[in-house]
Amino acid sequence: MSLKAYHQARSYSETPRAMEYRLFSDATRDLVRAVESGLTGVALMPALHRNREIWGVFSVLCRDEGNALPPTLRASIVSLAIWVDRHTSAVVRGKEQAADLIEVNRTIMAGLERQSELMLSVG
Repeated sequence: MSLKAYHQARSYSETPRAMEYRLFSDATRDLVRAVESGLTGVALMPALHRNREIWGVFSVLCRDEGNALPPTLRASIVSLAIWVDRHTSAVVRGKEQAADLIEVNRTIMAGLERQSELMLSVG
């Protein structure tokens, strides 16, 4: 099976929560690898940019009135996305650490994982 066919098949079978988890997992892995490699400031930009993009997309999706998530959860995600954006800029300037971004992503991933487990136990 070609790589393209694999990705296409995965996109058909992946639940929205599983896709969200995978996106956060990939971005978090990239951030961890960059930090463990000793990168700081501007050298972290590829990993930081990807993480910021993911949060930006989720922020836009949560601002959509048609989003089925509860309004308070949507507002919390938008607030976190704003924090991620500001914190990312501070990391690039050397004023903050990327570890905080990693921790937030891991917390979100844990919530997505719990939600998936609940859905499996009910379904």
